Amino acid sequence: MTRFQNPPEGISQEALAGLVAEAVQQALMQHGVLLDAEALVSASAIAGSVAAALPFLPQVQRLAIASFKGGWTELTSEFFRAAAEKIVRAGQAGAGSVDEPPAVGLAKPASRPLAERASELQSMLIEDWAGEVAGSTYLEERLRIPRSTLHRWQRRGEVVALRKGGRKHVFPLAQFVDGRPAPGISEVLAAINNPRLAWFWLIRPCRELDDRIPIQMLRNDMVEDVVRVARSLS
Repeated sequence: MTRFQNPPEGISQEALAGLVAEAVQQALMQHGVLLDAEALVSASAIAGSVAAALPFLPQVQRLAIASFKGGWTELTSEFFRAAAEKIVRAGQAGAGSVDEPPAVGLAKPASRPLAERASELQSMLIEDWAGEVAGSTYLEERLRIPRSTLHRWQRRGEVVALRKGGRKHVFPLAQFVDGRPAPGISEVLAAINNPRLAWFWLIRPCRELDDRIPIQMLRNDMVEDVVRVARSLS
């Protein structure tokens, strides 16, 4: 997203869009709007981007928009129809491009959607997609993992730590086996160095692994295949 000079109140357009998107997502969920996870993220991101763009426009453009007396619903619907058509045309053009390399195996097509999840996952509540998570206090009391050990694992990239809020981190519980991170976690994090993306991939069926769930395979000491596929995605 474009950043502008001298943003209002010292906040960037990108940051403002993220704040609005989070508020919109919470409002949609609170009012029981029936959308799947991907549609919910898309709707929130679009609303955030539109609302955040307005304060950064030149004054003459803001005044022009403020003077608009037409139907915003109709205008918005027309925008989405045009955007959808443009996206479809771009996809078709890309599929027919002579410069497009041929797909080899399954790893190449799978890597792009995973990478595209990064910005979406940043705006989603961890509890909505990551499963059960806990902080260091819970892990120390229930799993007998000392804070110093947990922080050492985190520094070394041996445990999945998901940022929640400013500086706080929480840890998905499914990654622990007998009070330690499952074998292979560090290798996956080395291959997919965004912790949210790494965990997102670990907890969902993977077609390169015959639709098995990577974290379950790691918990069963099936490390080699999981690490091989994770490296191919990176």
